[in-house]
Amino acid sequence: MVLDVAPAAAFLAAMVAERLGAATRIGDRMPEALALSGLIAAALAVRRTFPLAAYLVGTAALSAEALFVLPSPVSPYANLLGLYSLGLRGTRAWARLGPVIALLGMVAYFSGVARTYQLMPAAVLFVWLLVWALGYGSARKQEEQAAARRALRDQVVAEERVRIARELHDLVGHTLNVLLVQAGAARRLLDRDPEQTRGLLSTMEHTGRQALEELDRVLGLLRQEEPGTLPGLAHLASLTERMELAGIRVTARVDPDVHQAPRPLDLSAYRIVQEALTNTVKHGRASRAEVSVRCDGAAVHVEVQDDGVGVGGGYVPGRGLRGIAERVRELGGSVEHGAGEWGGFRLHAVLPIRVPGSPILGSPAAVAP
Repeated sequence: MVLDVAPAAAFLAAMVAERLGAATRIGDRMPEALALSGLIAAALAVRRTFPLAAYLVGTAALSAEALFVLPSPVSPYANLLGLYSLGLRGTRAWARLGPVIALLGMVAYFSGVARTYQLMPAAVLFVWLLVWALGYGSARKQEEQAAARRALRDQVVAEERVRIARELHDLVGHTLNVLLVQAGAARRLLDRDPEQTRGLLSTMEHTGRQALEELDRVLGLLRQEEPGTLPGLAHLASLTERMELAGIRVTARVDPDVHQAPRPLDLSAYRIVQEALTNTVKHGRASRAEVSVRCDGAAVHVEVQDDGVGVGGGYVPGRGLRGIAERVRELGGSVEHGAGEWGGFRLHAVLPIRVPGSPILGSPAAVAP
């Protein structure tokens, strides 16, 4: 309201003062002069809300003032502010009418002042168009900035959705596959060994509770809450225990220096191992697997291999392997997978270690998986 009314009130006061000062020359046309000054000020007051209409009314009043009353040295500046507002606030189509209206108004205005003022219409028109161009250019720059902000926001939202979807896939896929294997074992042992079956069911309950707790932490990201303590390589022992309960003997070797790695890298390394072992349970039909996580100072190497059925020629990576590739790509690393030394499947991921201030540690993605 202040930005709209204050300039209009200031110009109205200046125009009225100038009109009263020129009363002898205006004569009996004073009521029309004051009315036109009020009309120009009123148009100026609504220039941000109705930029095209305001400039049309202001230009018409200014032209009428020059043609039928007496040109004012103040009112053209009020109209100039209206032209700037049209370029800045009007839509693209409406704003482009500004130069046309300015030209028509200039012709009418100088038709009334040609015998009174020695002005150069071309120079004045250039100034008017320059002011309009400043407003129009500012508006287009604001549009570009707003579009860039929307694109950035959409990109961040899309990346977060992919990240959360990947977390849910890794968590739910791993847990369900382990539970299915344990449920199958319990079904086969139900009649022969009830005590061992009871142990398997208890393990399934424990695995399910752990999965629910981790699922709640991941879903906390959707609620914009603190994500809590998400798993990392320090939880690898618990992961291998669940795999052994599913019938796969897992040997894990973790370089102590790896635990000093940045949090995003630690989480990604854990998820890579988790997904690789899940594939071992789901597809590999393996009896043993080996996990190796080592650090060479520049990168963390994650390697998982099993003695399962391996891969046939021309195999196509599934959703889990694509998720691993996305994780590795976000960290600027590389991944390879295929036939292993034991005849089964082998996966090897290289995750570069970034220094503080890098995109990984300095970006919003560093605080959420």
